Amino acid sequence: MKLKKTLGTFNIFCMASGAMISSGIFVLPVVVYKIAGNGIFVAYLFAGIIMLPALFSKIELATAIPKAGGSYFFIDRILGSGAGVIAGFANWFSICLKSAFALYGTGIFITLFFPEMSELELKLIASSVCVLFTLLNIFSLKSSNRIQSLLVVFLLGILFFYIILGYRVVDFSSLKPTSFFDWNAIMEATGIVFISYGGLTKIASVAEEIKDPKKSIVKGGLYAFVVVQILYLLIILVLLGVMPVDTLNHSRMPLSDAVKFFPPGGGVPAKVYFYAISAAAIMAFLTTANAGIFASSRAPLAMGRDGLVPGYFSILTKKKRIPIVSLILTSVFIIINILLFDIKNLAKVASLFMILLFIMVNISVIVIRFSKVSNYKPSFKSPFFPVIQIAGIIVYIVLVIEMGSGIILISGLFVVLCLLWYVFYSRHRVNRKSALIHMIKNIMNPELKSGKDDENELESELLDILFERDEIIEDRFDRIIKGAEVIDFSKTISREELFSRIANVMCSRWNISSEELEKKMNKRERLSSTLIYPGIALPHAIPHAVIEGENIFDIVLVRNKFGIRWNENNDIVYTAFCLIGTKDERNFHIRALMYIAQILQDKDFQKEWTEAKNSKELRSVILLTKRRRG
Repeated sequence: MKLKKTLGTFNIFCMASGAMISSGIFVLPVVVYKIAGNGIFVAYLFAGIIMLPALFSKIELATAIPKAGGSYFFIDRILGSGAGVIAGFANWFSICLKSAFALYGTGIFITLFFPEMSELELKLIASSVCVLFTLLNIFSLKSSNRIQSLLVVFLLGILFFYIILGYRVVDFSSLKPTSFFDWNAIMEATGIVFISYGGLTKIASVAEEIKDPKKSIVKGGLYAFVVVQILYLLIILVLLGVMPVDTLNHSRMPLSDAVKFFPPGGGVPAKVYFYAISAAAIMAFLTTANAGIFASSRAPLAMGRDGLVPGYFSILTKKKRIPIVSLILTSVFIIINILLFDIKNLAKVASLFMILLFIMVNISVIVIRFSKVSNYKPSFKSPFFPVIQIAGIIVYIVLVIEMGSGIILISGLFVVLCLLWYVFYSRHRVNRKSALIHMIKNIMNPELKSGKDDENELESELLDILFERDEIIEDRFDRIIKGAEVIDFSKTISREELFSRIANVMCSRWNISSEELEKKMNKRERLSSTLIYPGIALPHAIPHAVIEGENIFDIVLVRNKFGIRWNENNDIVYTAFCLIGTKDERNFHIRALMYIAQILQDKDFQKEWTEAKNSKELRSVILLTKRRRG
């Protein structure tokens, strides 16, 4: 059972930006300031910059493979199921911890109204909010998305107003570096701040539920990153330029406390600003928590589908198609983390899992590009490939090291436990060839040509995903093309040689006389030329013949970059669709001619057909070209 496609570009923007703006800016600045001092601005700037390799790689992979589970799914298919187990659990843990981090922040701000609240009571309130959003996602997914969008719109409005008010009283002399400003501290702070960008990981996790992933993922993700990065930097400038050092060091709610130093505007009391920004903070925590619960539950769902965890994780409700078991388990895991960790450790461990995931995502883009898998067709390609991916991998490894020996130990233990799970539970339940295998084959024997016998599960699965992404409903013509013979000539030939080759192919497929079929094709060509000119100078050919029997219709796809000498007029053909059918298939024969004409008239067809590397890719060009389907 498939998930419903309910999310558009605006939903993706709200999900990503709403998930980024939470504890990462409303609470975390105090934690980071104690480490890096005024270097906090550089830490947020660096975190945004080093997010770019992962962002570009993730958007590329998500537009090519928009499936539930996001990073897990494409890492599993590209690097193999062992890496998939690590990625699946890392993806799940990172988003769950990010959500726990946000819910913890909700509890902090509720102390505004109940200042005597204990730490345990704060955590219990955060857990209650988690339960509330879980129920909302179970019983009303559409309402959940609407609430998310409304909260984000109000949140962004309040924050931009906050920046405008605060900028008027910023003391720029206080922004200069202090003795506290050192690079080791900044790198440690950058590693902690990194969690603030975790909302972008949620886009890939819900890619299967996006209406137009080719456009919505790119626009929603990039717009969210740019808007939030600008907000982060401007807000940090306001904090550093407005708040005294001692006040900032001891604040639990720095943005709210900074309002006390704003000038009164229009007779509005400072308390109004204070409570407005506190309300914005609570909105931010709620949007992050909601998006996190929604997105993180998709990782175990995808792993359950693939057999890497027990199958009941992939159970969907019949009516609304919600992953009920996965959603409940995710919420339980979030609550456990709220109760066990303090905010600093939540940030560090969540950042660790994000970084591990980003390393694997960047490796995945490198592998699948070099593997030359024919059905890998992203609508967005990462710029500066592979330099930006390699740079990202190096920087992410340095970040883990800078976060301390305890984090390195946790990461090593996590990887070992995941591999043990794979060896003892998952390995015997899956049998897939990854894109990594393709890449190794290409390196070992780059001259090896892929033919029909090289078709494998990955190619077929990617093709099915592209059909789903582009909302293509397979018809009979598609099924015939999937099984069609493809002949790709490597030298110039005559029309007679072409017909002889086609006759031999059809003879073996349908147990018919090759000589008789060759005669029929030549006779049909003499009676009336099968050349067509689909709006371009070069002709294409659609030779066809009627054979004896019933319910037979077949196509042979032909490409010859060196040309086929077609007739005495020196017409040269580079592409041919050879149709063979029985008399009772006349109606479908006419329909197939119409489909082929539509394909040949597509503005991108000729370029993609010429650049296709093998028979699989030639078939995919036909299958994915837009046409009417019936």
